[in-house]
Amino acid sequence: METVFTPIASFGGGLAIGLGSVLLMLGLGRIMGATGILSGLAFPENREEFAWRTALVVGMMLAPGLIYAATGAMPELTVPVSPIMIVIGGVIVGLGASLGSGCTSGHGVCGLSRLSVRSLVAVPTFMVTAAITVFLIRHVFGV
Repeated sequence: METVFTPIASFGGGLAIGLGSVLLMLGLGRIMGATGILSGLAFPENREEFAWRTALVVGMMLAPGLIYAATGAMPELTVPVSPIMIVIGGVIVGLGASLGSGCTSGHGVCGLSRLSVRSLVAVPTFMVTAAITVFLIRHVFGV
């Protein structure tokens, strides 16, 4: 499995996520954590938040089409695992986000910028866990 270095695309994506996070915080006073936004849409506690949550999730789903409209090419996507592994991974990530009181986007983008102590603990935990997972998958299991 090869890791592709994409500094320009990564910078652009990070810039868009950061700008979206700032605009959501300034406009609605809400933190942009993708898992929390989706969870609040699936299990609504406040009807007043339905519209902005829906708009954000629909925007995330439409983004590849907008890229296609702007560039004439769909973003390249390679998924080297089976659909069942994607589902299992999604469940694990969902459980982790529940246990960690937020997801990587909420803690990493919004929590760190607010100097949240919870995020200052969560993000290094995410990073160390990711590094160990990559090492195990690539060097121990040889996938």
